[in-house]
Amino acid sequence: MVGVYSIEGNKVGELELPPVFKTEPRPDLVRRAFLSEVSRKYQPKGVDPMAGKRTSAETWGKGFGVARVRRVKGSRHPSAGRGAFAPFTVGGRRAHPPKTEEVLEEKINKKEYLLALKSAIACTAKKELVLARGHKCEPPELPLIVSREIEELKKTKEVKVVLEKLGVWQDVERAKAGRRIRAGKGKRRGRKYRKPVGPLVVVGDDKGISKAARNLPGVEVVGVKELSVEKLAPGGVPGRLTVWSESAIRQLEEIL
Repeated sequence: MVGVYSIEGNKVGELELPPVFKTEPRPDLVRRAFLSEVSRKYQPKGVDPMAGKRTSAETWGKGFGVARVRRVKGSRHPSAGRGAFAPFTVGGRRAHPPKTEEVLEEKINKKEYLLALKSAIACTAKKELVLARGHKCEPPELPLIVSREIEELKKTKEVKVVLEKLGVWQDVERAKAGRRIRAGKGKRRGRKYRKPVGPLVVVGDDKGISKAARNLPGVEVVGVKELSVEKLAPGGVPGRLTVWSESAIRQLEEIL
């Protein structure tokens, strides 16, 4: 039995946890399932099949004491005699270009993924794993279960007050302070900043909390039916700090 807390931070009842929280932690399987989920988002990329081949260059043939490489035509052209078309020439084709038909998705068996999802859920109840991920929090107990009232919050300041009373707000501040500029080319590709992951709020029915919490750094709200390994174990590391609504726990028992 675990306690159920009100949005004021007071214990208002007890609830028996579903059997899924007794699943053995499997970090190896969670990692595989995470990579499988992420690989589905990869965008296939390739090159123009005619890249480096749009030239009228021809080989001189034998008897000239030079390699039989296709060469640019024209005796008066500045680059006449320069190699073309071949992979080792300037402006030539690529030897082994990326192809759009390459299979990028990493497959995983359905039963393996289900076990990984159960394991990721169970890991949210283990304080040592939550702290090992770098989360800063002082909740009354884990898993942290809150009454249905949390689903009806409409304002950001209301969510902030609730997280403070539940001992979770420190993690939001950690996520805000940890934002930094990404190294490398990603800065030019729409992902300039890297931000730490904060608390995950799992609800049975979203009655406004997703809009209220979306402006808080690192905080995510997800319905219990949309739970995934990627949400529960960002980066493939299980043990994300998770706040469960009472209705989410009851639905979780029916789903799994």
